[in-house]
Amino acid sequence: MTNFLLGAVAGALFACVGTIVAVRHPEIQTRLGLRPAVLLAAAPVPAPRPEPACPPPPTAQKVGGVDMLLSPRRFWWIAP
Repeated sequence: MTNFLLGAVAGALFACVGTIVAVRHPEIQTRLGLRPAVLLAAAPVPAPRPEPACPPPPTAQKVGGVDMLLSPRRFWWIAP
C-alpha cells in the first residue's frame, strides 16, 4: 500500500513538473490559446553574423634551423 501511495505521489509530481515546463514554451502557449499567434509571427529576425576573417597563411620555415630549438618565443608556450 505504501509503495502504491509513493508511486502515485511521484507520478503526480512528474505530471505537474512536466506540465509546468511544457506550458512555459511559446509554441505550446499558442496551441493552448494562452498567447495569440500574431505575437510569434512578429518576432524580429536576427541580423546575419559577419564572416570571420581568414588567418594569414603560415610562412614556410626551414627544417633544422636554429630557431626551431632555441627560439625564445617557443619557450613561452611551454607550460610550467
